[in-house]
Amino acid sequence: MCGPSGALARPPPRLAPPPRGASPPWLPMEADAEAEVRFLLQEARESIEAARSYRRELEQRLRGLHQARKQIRESATLTRDVLEQHFNDLKGTLKKLLDERLMSLLQEVDAIEQESIKPLDECQKLIEHGVSTADDLLREGESAVHGDVGQQNEKLCIFTKKALHIQLDSLPEVPSLVDVPCLSAQLDDCLLTILKNQIFRHGTVASRPPVQLEEFVEKPGGILVRWCKVDEDFIPQDYRLQYRKGTASHFEDVYVGSETEFVVLHIDPNVDYQFRVCARRDGRQEWSPWSVPQIGSTTLVPHEWTTGLEGYSLSSRRNIALRNDSQACGVLYSKAPTYFCGQTLTFRIETVGQPDRRDSLGVCVEQQNGCDSLQRDKAVCISTNGAVFVNGKEMTNQLPAVTSGSTVTFDMEVVHLGPSSNEGGNFKLRVTISSNNREVVFDWVLDQCCGSLYFGCSFSYPGWKVLVF
Repeated sequence: MCGPSGALARPPPRLAPPPRGASPPWLPMEADAEAEVRFLLQEARESIEAARSYRRELEQRLRGLHQARKQIRESATLTRDVLEQHFNDLKGTLKKLLDERLMSLLQEVDAIEQESIKPLDECQKLIEHGVSTADDLLREGESAVHGDVGQQNEKLCIFTKKALHIQLDSLPEVPSLVDVPCLSAQLDDCLLTILKNQIFRHGTVASRPPVQLEEFVEKPGGILVRWCKVDEDFIPQDYRLQYRKGTASHFEDVYVGSETEFVVLHIDPNVDYQFRVCARRDGRQEWSPWSVPQIGSTTLVPHEWTTGLEGYSLSSRRNIALRNDSQACGVLYSKAPTYFCGQTLTFRIETVGQPDRRDSLGVCVEQQNGCDSLQRDKAVCISTNGAVFVNGKEMTNQLPAVTSGSTVTFDMEVVHLGPSSNEGGNFKLRVTISSNNREVVFDWVLDQCCGSLYFGCSFSYPGWKVLVF
């Protein structure tokens, strides 16, 4: 269906033309005609502009229809290819499995046949040997009976002795047919029924995925991606988020879990990334169809720790700091004042060391290299024991102690900018510090306006590792 989805810009109300023949007697007829021409020209210009605006709106909707049609056709083509490839692979796998099973059963038949025939062959050899012996004995007996009279007694004597040594009454036992194997194949016809039912239920075609990407929020060197469930009948157990840079050919997994948002780090500023998400039903192994890919980017440069401080080792991207074994102490500051009011600054504790009351994580107006902690003037911070300090003074409210995996966030907004003077104006920031599902909110009063702030950390003992974003 196609219809208007928004109000078009309307031209201003048209002025009514002066009534014909109503010119004052002191105006000449020429002036009246010129006024009417000007009015008609103005009306024509307005109509032309309205037509242009209308055409732009319609062209925009045509582009939207083109994109929708393109998505339907491309996704249908991709779905056909996926189905054909899957079922071809399935047929090949099933044929291979059936061939392997057939070969196994035929080998079993061969083994039973050979094992069962072997004693029969041995019995046959014994009987054939007995037959041969009996034939020889018959020939000798007939020769003795019908031979010359002079040698008959001797031949009969030899034949009789030989016959006594051969046990003519001893016969080998031949098994009856009920005692030997009679091979047959036992094939369960219900397998075909089971396979048929499973095949008929195998695979579905969905016109819409059960989850869709909802929002992208810029972060310094990252993007906060949020998604939501759009199918009320779908009960998800886990979500799977993937992304790829620019026009890269393959998506990469970046998150698998039960949350509906995730901060993707190591994002280059001003570069487009494609994202998609899918879900898995509770108790199932297969994933749902992917959401419609969407493009996200950030214009915010990543936060970085400053290099060169002896007591800290930094990652290659300089967003992770590790307190090393060096005896040197001091505050590790950011490379530049990259934190701005209205943003969320996040510290994530990767590993912990021995805590100390002088430890600190926070923000400050300026770098003071002679200090060993942010528990000082022009700074707000939280210690590893959860104590909160504002301009060097400890607050009554306290947060939980920092542990491995803890996330500490700072949010600030300008609430008051006092009148400026030669010494500077009163500048008040509303600060929210959150940690382990608890938060403290307070006003931070400064004597100068701060467009951006430094962040920093200090730890007295080694082992502490902190990621900033």
